[in-house]
Amino acid sequence: MTARAVALRAAPDTGPEPENTPEQLLARTALGDEQAFAALYDHLAGPIFGTVLHVLRSRAYAEEVTQEVLLEIWRKAATFDPARGRVQSWALTIAHRRAIDRVRAEQSAVDREERADRLDLRRPYDDVTETTLDQLDRAQVRAALAVLTELQRESILLAYFQGYTCREVSEKLGVAIGTVKTRMRDGLVRLRDALGVHR
Repeated sequence: MTARAVALRAAPDTGPEPENTPEQLLARTALGDEQAFAALYDHLAGPIFGTVLHVLRSRAYAEEVTQEVLLEIWRKAATFDPARGRVQSWALTIAHRRAIDRVRAEQSAVDREERADRLDLRRPYDDVTETTLDQLDRAQVRAALAVLTELQRESILLAYFQGYTCREVSEKLGVAIGTVKTRMRDGLVRLRDALGVHR
């Protein structure tokens, strides 16, 4: 090994090469240099993630927001003003702002759901009550149908419960259509009275 190689190997790490400072990498990123952005990404991703995680306290959310911040840095690289501070401070300010925005968005979603729950005035469905009322209605209708004549009951059942037309009912029962209509009308009047329905 040569003396120069030994000297290079023993040289202390003095940080990024002068042409690879975050400021220079960002300037090259602003020109669309993807390699510069990759190097900047490696330099900033850890501190950004730490800042975001400190605010959000959720690793999954922090990873998501970190990606959003790095994407924002890619998009806004050309707007960076070196006179206002260092690149890392600028990036961490964006990260902190984004993390706070995420906290507010999550809190707003929780608030909206709570308001929606308070406004939900729908009557809870009581299956037992509904079933009981349904059975009572059926029993009432059965009792009312029992007071009809056979022709009235058959005509109404075919027309209203099975969907047949008056002509089809007359054909099925073998009676004139006029007779079916009359029996149905009379039957409906008797049904209405039996069910206690008043106009």
